[in-house]
Amino acid sequence: MMRRSLLASPAVFALPGGASAQLAAPTAPLAIHTAGQGSPFVTYGQAIAVLLGRNGVAATVEPSTGSLQNLTAVEDNPNALGTAFLGSVWDALQGTPAAGGRKHVNVRALWPMYETSFQIAALTTSGLTQFSQLAGKRVGAGPARGPAETFLVAAAEAAGIRIEIVSGSPAEMSEGLLAGRMDALWQGAIVPIPSILAALARAPGVVFGPGAEVVGRVTQRLPMLAPTTLQPGTYPGQTVPIESFAAWNFIVANRALSEATAYAITRAVLSVGDPARDIAPVAAASRAANAANNRILPFHPGAMRFYREAGVPLAAPVD
Repeated sequence: MMRRSLLASPAVFALPGGASAQLAAPTAPLAIHTAGQGSPFVTYGQAIAVLLGRNGVAATVEPSTGSLQNLTAVEDNPNALGTAFLGSVWDALQGTPAAGGRKHVNVRALWPMYETSFQIAALTTSGLTQFSQLAGKRVGAGPARGPAETFLVAAAEAAGIRIEIVSGSPAEMSEGLLAGRMDALWQGAIVPIPSILAALARAPGVVFGPGAEVVGRVTQRLPMLAPTTLQPGTYPGQTVPIESFAAWNFIVANRALSEATAYAITRAVLSVGDPARDIAPVAAASRAANAANNRILPFHPGAMRFYREAGVPLAAPVD
C-alpha cells in the first residue's frame, strides 16, 4: 500500500508575479537532505528553504553524506526532498552495490539544480591540449571508483586510448598536478571547477574536454550524462569552447508527496525572474528548460503538470 503524507487544510501559496496556487501544506516541515558542510548541495538547500519559507512552506535542511543517502531518505519519507546527482540516481534506480543493492522505486524528479561538468586541466609545459593526447599519461581522477573515474574510463574507451588513473581528493589532485606526479587532472563539479581554478592560479595551464565525437559516444552509452559546451572565458585564458559532458543534479521527492505540493514548489522555484539573484548564485541554472537534461528518472506528477503548462519537452521516462 502506498504511503501518503498527512496533509493539513489547503493554504494559499504565493508565487512570483502575484500568482497563487492552492497548496496542501504538509503538517510536518519538508526535510531537504543535502550533504556535508562546504558542499554546494548545502548552499543550494539552504537557499531553497528560504524561498519556500517566504512562500509559507516550512522546510528544514538536513546534513547527509550526499546523494545516495539523500535518495534513500526520499525513498522512505513522503515529506523528504533531496539534492541528487543523476549518476547516483542511476545507481539507486538500478540497485547497484553503490546504492546498497536496493532498487529505489519511489523517487521522482522535481527540478534541475546545476550541472556537474567534467573537464581536463594540464600545465602548459606538458604540451597537452586535447583528449587523445592523454594516451599512456597519468591522469588524476578524484576518489577511487568515484563518478569522475567511472566517466573518465568511459571517455577513454570511447576514444580508444588507455590512461593511467591516479586517485585522491581534489586538493591532492591539484597538488599532484603542480608537483608533476601526474600529467593531467580530470575533475567534475559546478563550473568553473574550484580545484582546476586553484591549480591555474599557481601555474600556467590549459583546460579542455573530451571533444564532441567522444561526448556523443559516451552520452549515448550512459544516459545519466548530457552534452555540455563551456563558452570561452569560463576559465582564465580559455579562447575556444570546451565540448564535454555533464551529469545534472536535481531536487527529488517521494512520489507520495501530494501533487499540489510538488506542483506549487516546482512552480515557485522555476518561475523566479533570475534564479541567481532571486534564489542564490548556485541556483543560476535552475530553469525550466534544463529539466530536459534528466533522461533517467520519472518526474513527479505535480512537476509534470508545471512543465506541461510551461511547454517544456521532457525526455525522462513516464510513470
